[in-house]
Amino acid sequence: MPKRRSRGDGGLHWDAKRQRWIATASLGYAPNGKRIVKRGSGKTKTEAKEKLKQVLRDDEDGLAIAPADYTVERAINDWLAHGLNGRDPATVKTCTILCRNHIIPALGARKLRDLSAEDVDKWLAAKAKTLSTRTLQSLYSCLNRAIKRAMARDKVKRNVVALCSVPKGKSGRPSKALTFAQAEAVLKAAECSRMYAYIVLSLLTGARTEELRALTWDHVDLDGAPDADPPVPPHVAVWRSVRAGGDTKTRKSRRTLALPKRCVELLRRHRETQQREQGDAWSENGLVFATATGKPLDAANVRRDFRNAIKDAEGVDPKEWTPRELRHSFVSLLSDNGVPLEEISRLVGHRSTAVTETVYRKQIRPVLQSGAVAMDRIFREE
Repeated sequence: MPKRRSRGDGGLHWDAKRQRWIATASLGYAPNGKRIVKRGSGKTKTEAKEKLKQVLRDDEDGLAIAPADYTVERAINDWLAHGLNGRDPATVKTCTILCRNHIIPALGARKLRDLSAEDVDKWLAAKAKTLSTRTLQSLYSCLNRAIKRAMARDKVKRNVVALCSVPKGKSGRPSKALTFAQAEAVLKAAECSRMYAYIVLSLLTGARTEELRALTWDHVDLDGAPDADPPVPPHVAVWRSVRAGGDTKTRKSRRTLALPKRCVELLRRHRETQQREQGDAWSENGLVFATATGKPLDAANVRRDFRNAIKDAEGVDPKEWTPRELRHSFVSLLSDNGVPLEEISRLVGHRSTAVTETVYRKQIRPVLQSGAVAMDRIFREE
């Protein structure tokens, strides 16, 4: 005859209401004197015992018992609600869209404890057929951070997403640079548009679109100090951007740039026109480039107005160009005219010449002649 378990050692019984076997085990008493009982349930006795063993292992590992219905969707929603405090609203919006459109529909119903690295790998591989590598990295980051937060709150033992890698996604459209002829055509076509000053300043100084949108008249000096020693030319202080907190992209991005003569005259006319059309409305924010009511421009405003401004440019399809490619054109035109790469890197505010060379500089001349010229000089025929 089997020996009866000691009182408090737990047991196994059939729950008629739930129609399941319930295995129980006692783990002592809580501070309030109430007995601590752990349970596991299953359709069979064996399944109930195995569930109880898993619960006891988790307890030994110091893990709380997550609700049975704690899914990936719940982990994502918890992270969106509480894990993004203090983030820029644009960042929160982007993360929410990525989670709602890509993560939850594919993985949301999966119980978090049952999610495997294989599930994540298959999901990323499927997304790689239609999304860019950059978007895949953002999706991976959102899921990874959500599960890390859940793991820190004892909802799951480990973060399987950290065991996966991001595959290469669909190739995006590479950035381009205007040739000199195309740049002239763009400037001519935009001459009568409200974006003319913006386009000229972007093309002739290489400032980022996010820096120009935040530029204020307080940071523009159209007179300089010609009598100073040494003389100070008209200049623009690129010290702000539309990023969270108003900081520029990097510390080296904070720079003061001398203005070409064309920019000086154009900005003077632009300021007069702005004051005449907007009156005191523009002075509320003091922005150099603003909407008709003096409010800050957003990225969509700039893209739309830029493409409308260059729609008649000869040899340029406005659908194939974006405002940021004016910056690429600035780098390429300077490089093509012999300006050292180190100097160009300083002008555009890069940390090093590597980004300037590999990402921004587009060779415009079809043939590199410097090597041949030098060799002809060295090995001069007698």
